[in-house]
Amino acid sequence: MGSLPHVVEDCGGIVQLFSDGTIYRSNDIGFPVPIITDQSIVFKDCLFDKTNDLHLRLYKPTSMSPSSPAKKFSVILFLHGGGFCVGTRAWPNFHNCCLKLASGLNALVVAPDYRLAPEHRLPAAMEDGFSALQWLQAQVSSDEGDAWVNGGEVDCDQVFVMGDSSGGNIAHHLAVRVGAGSTGLAPVRVRGYILMAPFFGGVARTKSEEGPSEQLLSLEILDRYVNLLHLISLFRHI
Repeated sequence: MGSLPHVVEDCGGIVQLFSDGTIYRSNDIGFPVPIITDQSIVFKDCLFDKTNDLHLRLYKPTSMSPSSPAKKFSVILFLHGGGFCVGTRAWPNFHNCCLKLASGLNALVVAPDYRLAPEHRLPAAMEDGFSALQWLQAQVSSDEGDAWVNGGEVDCDQVFVMGDSSGGNIAHHLAVRVGAGSTGLAPVRVRGYILMAPFFGGVARTKSEEGPSEQLLSLEILDRYVNLLHLISLFRHI
């Protein structure tokens, strides 16, 4: 009679990998962050990848900026963080960030979810980030596209990709894949990439990893997230 599955990797109880390859991911993170209410911004959720059941959240200012009423909304593709293993577009910290981006930059913000590790190994998350750009292209190119995107208020010639933590890593890979101008996604054109504290890890320590450890994101915790990306491949071959 075999032994019961036991935890082989634990990221603070938020994500746990068991010896039989099963995954536990907590839905009760307990955020101490209140959700901001901004009446100048409206938002809604859309399905952008039916195959993988992935959704994104659109944020749009209710009106043009008084200082530039004739200018269309630029587009920000915002990729959330979470060490590739946790996080959604709906987490309060990411939701609040997108509200501020839409309001402060007078922009349409597109915040997609992506498949999470360790169930979905990299580069699944990078592929999903690219799929979000393809969804944007499809909306602009179709007469039946989403009205928030192709209704004449949005300038898809001015698209910027922004990522936080692991989202910053995805933004980096999109920059390598898409490049400047992104002619293959016309009429969508990516003009720039913004990496916010991007999450990179490898065999050799980076300078930021060698520095003082943060309280919430200690080097040990970061190593555990990186380890999850590798361990799942071992269990899938048992």
